[in-house]
Amino acid sequence: MMKPLRQQNRPVISYVPRVEPAPPEHAVKMDVFRDVWILRGKYVAFVLIGEAFQRSPAFTVPESAQRWANQVRQENELSD
Repeated sequence: MMKPLRQQNRPVISYVPRVEPAPPEHAVKMDVFRDVWILRGKYVAFVLIGEAFQRSPAFTVPESAQRWANQVRQENELSD
């Protein structure tokens, strides 16, 4: 018999984007992607929503960060 997976009833924590005035100065902009920056070796998306930037979680591939940014932008267009 297999052991049951531990922590089955743990709540799912959804990511709440950090809001920042601008991407940090040490972030490197990727020209290929609209919203993706390289930050400490990971790919992070910054999306301008209103007057502040929403920051994505860190991704290991830039396409994931851009996909996150596209989704956030789309959700905000729907709510306006």
